[in-house]
Amino acid sequence: MVERRFPLLLCALLLALGACSTSTSSGDGEVGEGAGGAAADDSTSTAASAPAPTTTVPRTTTSVESTTTSTSTTTSSTSTTTTSTTSTTTIPQPTTTSTTTSTTTTTTVPALPVFNPECVVEVEPGDSLFRIAERIDDDNVNVDTLAGENFLADADVINAGEYLDVCVDNNVDDVTGEKRENPAIAEAEGRAYVEVQQRELTELFGPLGSPELLVDGISGPLTRQMLCAARLGLGLPVRLANMEPGSDEEATLLAADHISVPWNEAVQADRWALVDRTCQIMFVSQGTEQLTFVFPISTGEAGHETDLQTRARAFRYDPALGNGGWHNSTTYPVAADNALNGNMYRPIYFNNGEAIHGASVVPPYPRSKGCVRMHVDAQDVLVAWLGLADAGGPIWEPSRINLAVTVQGDYVG
Repeated sequence: MVERRFPLLLCALLLALGACSTSTSSGDGEVGEGAGGAAADDSTSTAASAPAPTTTVPRTTTSVESTTTSTSTTTSSTSTTTTSTTSTTTIPQPTTTSTTTSTTTTTTVPALPVFNPECVVEVEPGDSLFRIAERIDDDNVNVDTLAGENFLADADVINAGEYLDVCVDNNVDDVTGEKRENPAIAEAEGRAYVEVQQRELTELFGPLGSPELLVDGISGPLTRQMLCAARLGLGLPVRLANMEPGSDEEATLLAADHISVPWNEAVQADRWALVDRTCQIMFVSQGTEQLTFVFPISTGEAGHETDLQTRARAFRYDPALGNGGWHNSTTYPVAADNALNGNMYRPIYFNNGEAIHGASVVPPYPRSKGCVRMHVDAQDVLVAWLGLADAGGPIWEPSRINLAVTVQGDYVG
């Protein structure tokens, strides 16, 4: 408020000074006009009677600089920001440096005095082939292959301090350095080939009435019997032996899609049966177009060999109805042959007392007293194929039986 009043007072002061100056000038004029005016006071009267000297008072003009001060009032808006500061006090932890000194003791074990120490172990007390095999990371190493590699007669007997060759499939004696083949490994590899052959034989002979072979990789008597039959039916040299993997005859076997009719005198008949003593097999068919049956058989053992025959006509059939199909031979009764309610099931005679008949025991080698043995179910199949299943008693008519029997070959076991 004081600041606003100051300029007003200054203006009033200036106005007052101006009024005084104006009043002095106006008095001079009023004196010149006073002759006709009202009576004046004593001063005015005295001046009128005696002219007074004129004094010119210089007008002093006082210039007062008016300074206008503009005051700007600024309202400041203050924003208060509250900052929350978290004070973290870190307490230094004592640092403990632990130095561990690891001492490695290396023991050098002298190499074994053998050809290849990496493939040889020394038997420890209490060791066994099973324990040694467990310590070796090789799927081919087991009790059998260790025994084979080291030619051990008894896999359960090994002695502490002995050296054992544990590289079982490198064809080397790693103790001596000699070349050799592990019989166990060779057998395992051979089994894979035999399994292929067994599957092929079952595929070829299964539809012809032969039992399915066990696929076990073992070329045993039953497998060799069917290999011999395959050779006979494929036109290969007939022999009872293993089939060499990769051989020409194996290639012929694996390429075959059927077994053919063997071409010989036996097939020169309406219905025929070819008994092969070499293979212990019997082929049966009608005509020469295709085979009907192939049956495993067992012929006469040494001293009672089944006689060789060429298209001998079967002349008698005995259904043995009173004994469930089983006929007891008068020459070789049950006690002397196989025992099962009699020893000849539904016999079909072709050469005196020699007959094709069912039996309870039919090995893949000669076993009978001269007859041709077949499995019981195979005999039923043959009888039905000949049209004799409904016979009401023994039949003595060759034309009714209508079967020509040929016996060939020699068994070499």
